[in-house]
Amino acid sequence: MTIQVPSISPALAARLVCPRDHTSLRDTIGALACANGHRYPVVDGVPVMLLDDVEQTFGAAQASLARAASGLAGETASKWYLESVEISEDEKRGVLELAARRPAVDPVVSYLVAATNGLMYRHLIGRLESYPIPELDLPDGNGRTLLDVGCSWGRWSIAAAKRGYVPIGIDPSLGAVMAARRVAKQLNVPASFVVGDARHLPFAAASFDGVFSYSVLQHLSRLDATRAVAEMGRTLKPGGFARVQMPTRYGVRCLYHQARRGFSDGAGFDVRYWRLADLRRLFTDRIGRTRLEVDCYFGIGLQQTDAHLMTPGRRAVLRASQWMTAASRRLPWLTSAADSVYAHAIKA
Repeated sequence: MTIQVPSISPALAARLVCPRDHTSLRDTIGALACANGHRYPVVDGVPVMLLDDVEQTFGAAQASLARAASGLAGETASKWYLESVEISEDEKRGVLELAARRPAVDPVVSYLVAATNGLMYRHLIGRLESYPIPELDLPDGNGRTLLDVGCSWGRWSIAAAKRGYVPIGIDPSLGAVMAARRVAKQLNVPASFVVGDARHLPFAAASFDGVFSYSVLQHLSRLDATRAVAEMGRTLKPGGFARVQMPTRYGVRCLYHQARRGFSDGAGFDVRYWRLADLRRLFTDRIGRTRLEVDCYFGIGLQQTDAHLMTPGRRAVLRASQWMTAASRRLPWLTSAADSVYAHAIKA
């Protein structure tokens, strides 16, 4: 049953279900509800589909729930939804100061860039002059649907739309999702966004042709990552694909970060590092036949399309990563030394 809610796109409404029991939803005043009485607020046209009775994996999720429950929407003083953006208090003040100058780049994105794109982008915080939209390494979409899990401010959703996909982004941060919606509108890119949890996707089974996720599941415990991958498999159509970036156990940069914390597995929002065999098994068991491909070396998040944004030293690292990535296609054993790989799974 399609949900009739102003500002929710037909592509999104046709796929939304209750994330608890996967039953259909109906429009009520300011919320979506299922027949079992579960209600989910709609804030300025964005459904907030987080569960309020589970432990959250992301700090901003609780703030997103609180803002949605407050009923506050569209106030001038809080239109940036900064209480649900995972940046420091100093950076939040920086967002407001930057917003007063009416920059070409959304001020929230300007302060989220290092958190979403990686530590190599720290020098751009508060100084972005253009959006770092990457190239999506996938065939043209030709109108197929793609779910972007952990979309943050929407860079991969926008990249997907530019390749001809119909993207829907999901993230637990209401502030980041609102930024994604603003950026998509600014760039005249058709994309839909929802606030939700990768472990409890609010979409019907077999809803998507593809699922994509970058620098997201690495922050989940191994149990939660397994749940998220299973949810991706549930929402994929037969023959659909999942393409998910994950950090590896034995990459040079990854080894450095593991050594700094005594090779513990990490807790909370810490990055978890995966053996390639474990990644292949996880995606094969929960989705289907899986291959692993190198994303980059010497870091996580390095994108060739962002070379013009980097300092000379970081461009040198990027060039070295590209050289190693090209070499790995001829020498597959080099994949084991990559810092970041894609798990590309096809649903059986």
